[in-house]
Amino acid sequence: MKKILVIDDDSIERRLLQTVLGKVGGYEVVTAETGKLGLERAVDSVEAVILDLQLPDISGMEVLKKLKESRRSLPVIMLTGITDVAKAVEAIQAGAYTYLTKPFENDHLLLMVRHAVEKNELLSQIEDLRQRAGKGPMLNRIIGKSAGTQEIVRQIQKVADSDLTVLIQGETGTGKELVARALHEESSRRNKPFVAIDCGALAENLLESELFGHEKGSFTGADRRKEGQLVLAQGGTLFLDEVGNLPVGLQTKLLRVLQERQVKPVGAEKSINIDVRFIAATNAPLEEEAKAGKFRQDLYYRLAEFTLNLPPLRERGEDILALAQKFLVEASLEMRRNVSSIAADAEMLLSANAWPGNIRELRNVVRQAVLLASDSVVQAEQIRNLLKGNSVSLESPESVEVALLPGQTLKQIAERAVEAAEKQAIRNVLKATGGNKSKAAKILKTDYKTLHVKVKKYGLKAVEE
Repeated sequence: MKKILVIDDDSIERRLLQTVLGKVGGYEVVTAETGKLGLERAVDSVEAVILDLQLPDISGMEVLKKLKESRRSLPVIMLTGITDVAKAVEAIQAGAYTYLTKPFENDHLLLMVRHAVEKNELLSQIEDLRQRAGKGPMLNRIIGKSAGTQEIVRQIQKVADSDLTVLIQGETGTGKELVARALHEESSRRNKPFVAIDCGALAENLLESELFGHEKGSFTGADRRKEGQLVLAQGGTLFLDEVGNLPVGLQTKLLRVLQERQVKPVGAEKSINIDVRFIAATNAPLEEEAKAGKFRQDLYYRLAEFTLNLPPLRERGEDILALAQKFLVEASLEMRRNVSSIAADAEMLLSANAWPGNIRELRNVVRQAVLLASDSVVQAEQIRNLLKGNSVSLESPESVEVALLPGQTLKQIAERAVEAAEKQAIRNVLKATGGNKSKAAKILKTDYKTLHVKVKKYGLKAVEE
């Protein structure tokens, strides 16, 4: 039972509040007839306080200030007479949750108390998240009880403190950078830099300078010397995100760095020795890309000394609601909304969705739901509308045919079927958006560069934005 503290010197008022809150509301009620006694009974287990402004020993305002000094997040509902409204407003400014004028309606009192208790729970969750994100190990942010998630955690713990190069593979939105950061923080390099670079976000000439650095005057526009990310990561970890997008010329140079542990800035005469742990990530099947000649095989084997395969969210059904609650708390804090829970039928919709955009898509939907919520609960209709709004009418799966080729394994047939379905889905969304890749990427819950690569891979037409 949630515990509510009532501080009021009127014995009749105290008994009334005890009856309404206890027998009707189902709360455990603790009472105090003076401010001093109330402060003594405001222990950590109290979820909310109902405080009268007029007390015999200490003013209600003084009690409020002392309560806020000891427990800043504790919600306090002020009770006041009609003539005390100005003071009640002053109390709100001093941190009170709300105020009620006497005589009050019982239903309204219970509603305010329920909201206050929910807010206290929300703030407690937020504080817990802050501590886990800011002080606790990064592994705590990998949320989920599914077998797939627990296996990833076990593998991280096993390989983190080695110097093996790790290749993280998983669909867009599965949390590859989070896993990379966990690998770094669980290693002996945790106090050294963690440097992340997106291999698909920069042009080849800029990417080379970003990775290796350059000397002043080494090319047009090089008006000063620049340290490369490989040198800035000295002693720590370099995370190469979407390494499959790395241009062929840079693949060769990166291979040399991995072999020799030396880096030569553009325009430099001498190489620099580096001590860096490499982690790479890709949303493409890099081994297949290497076999097809689209990625250097020798570089693939250097990167894949240890491989972590992140399961998509559709294979982690047990984790969906835990993740949704985490995102709800984070969004409520960021947007300053008092949204603390998800209705049961809304949870069913979340659990039943396929989440092609994985964790990133789930986070986006929950954040939008928090913004749209009219009270403290996310309702099913909001989730339904958001899922509907993020969908595009695609051709049926029956329209995708995969020829059965002699000698192919079931796995190879399945992979070809997935590619055919993916190509069809991208084609349909591009058609629906008039060829606009930016809009198509948002609908398909993927990033622009990944869609751009797939459009080129499948030979599809799109307009340039």
